[in-house]
Amino acid sequence: MAPHGVFTPYLERWHLTPDGEAFTSLSGTLLPVRQHGVAAMLKLSHEAEEQAGSLLMAWWNGDGAAPVLAHDGEALLMVRAQGTASLPQMVHEGHHDEATRILCAAAARLHAPRDTPPPPTLVPLSRWFESLWAGAATHGGVFDHSARTARELLAAPRDVVVLHGDIHHGNVLDFGPAGWLAIDPKGLHGERGFDHANILCNPDGGSALVPGRFARRIEVIAEAAGIEQRRLLQWVLAWAGLSSVWMLEDGEAPGSTLEVAKLAGGAVGMAPQLTTHVS
Repeated sequence: MAPHGVFTPYLERWHLTPDGEAFTSLSGTLLPVRQHGVAAMLKLSHEAEEQAGSLLMAWWNGDGAAPVLAHDGEALLMVRAQGTASLPQMVHEGHHDEATRILCAAAARLHAPRDTPPPPTLVPLSRWFESLWAGAATHGGVFDHSARTARELLAAPRDVVVLHGDIHHGNVLDFGPAGWLAIDPKGLHGERGFDHANILCNPDGGSALVPGRFARRIEVIAEAAGIEQRRLLQWVLAWAGLSSVWMLEDGEAPGSTLEVAKLAGGAVGMAPQLTTHVS
């Protein structure tokens, strides 16, 4: 746990009162606080990617994403989710379709056009996928299929929008009367279908790979988001391949994410028994 001391400048500047213990996540160091009685979350991150995400959160202005109360460089102050529902819990209780539709609705709100120009820090999908090219050359198999598919998608994008970049069950939270709102965006720019791909890998490998679950989620997302099924499958193949490459770069076994890539590859008409060589 992080001491409150690292938060002190912002506690004083923004008139905040600690409202719980600090903790560290993949996206930064966080402290539950209150500002004039409002439950909020103070997040600190030195990562440029996270700071760019804070700019995007502010640009969304509470429409589809958690409302931002203040932000300055490494620090982001946003309204804290107070609802009691949870999308991972919803999945584990068997409400798979409902959770998937909530994620699609959240993505649709984030993708809607705005009157003001987006932050200049958005990363194009073509740059986001750069690790996949080398990964495909090294590992072959399904990674090669993923890379070829990604190049095809990136060469002729459809419905280009501002993307969250990491839509999944843990990044869309219950904000009570305000509905389901997103947190922790990566801040990308490209075809909106990309933002639906990670749903197929979550909330965990076990639930994602239940027999029949993958095909059902593809049907639900395609209908809810208005995306042609083959196009959606291509984005899943591309994304799951890229995510698997990142895991390998970090010394992790891609496991279920690679299995999702194989499912997507098989579903778009490739060999049913895709193989890969991971060293």
